[in-house]
Amino acid sequence: MSGLIGKKIGMTSVYLEDGKNVACTIVEAGPCVVTQVKTVEKDGYAAIQLGYGDKTDKNVTNALKGHFKKAKTGAKSKLIEFGGFEADLELGTEIKLDIFEEGDWVDVAGTSIGKGFQGVVKRHGFAGVGGQTHGQHNRGRAPGSIGGASYPGRVFKGMRMAGQTGNERVTVQNLRVIKVLPEKNLLVLKGSIPGSNGSIVTIEK
Repeated sequence: MSGLIGKKIGMTSVYLEDGKNVACTIVEAGPCVVTQVKTVEKDGYAAIQLGYGDKTDKNVTNALKGHFKKAKTGAKSKLIEFGGFEADLELGTEIKLDIFEEGDWVDVAGTSIGKGFQGVVKRHGFAGVGGQTHGQHNRGRAPGSIGGASYPGRVFKGMRMAGQTGNERVTVQNLRVIKVLPEKNLLVLKGSIPGSNGSIVTIEK
């Protein structure tokens, strides 16, 4: 699937043709540069590596400097591979927002907002112990029993308990493109996408 690397700008609301007001996310998508073309004969699979965002040369390793020099482009801060580009692309080709049109359906992947160490109520939606009477002191948000005593005599792996929440790779599928603003490299997508404002996301058709 063809796509672009972008940056989440923020959320707003847009009135559709039928008069409905829907929540939308604004994404700065591209422009991206083809930094590597992978083929089945040479690499074992076909893919296009895109670079997004400028980076100073002093913060790039010598290996990456040669990689970008081969593609005849400046240093890029983010490199991501995409498969399934219909057109035959060459090194250094700039891909812009025109691969998307209003009404397209896209999948957006990003890193969700990290929430740190959280309990079972926030992490898994537990209801907690109902009521605070009859000796249920300070048990409102407790997880309850986690395993048997004599059998199985242990806690099974994968038990839903407290722990690190968020900061995971999340993909939201089938978001509709409401508006395309090529002069500003902006996409307006219906609904929300993972990540905080300013985070890197990938948009695939």
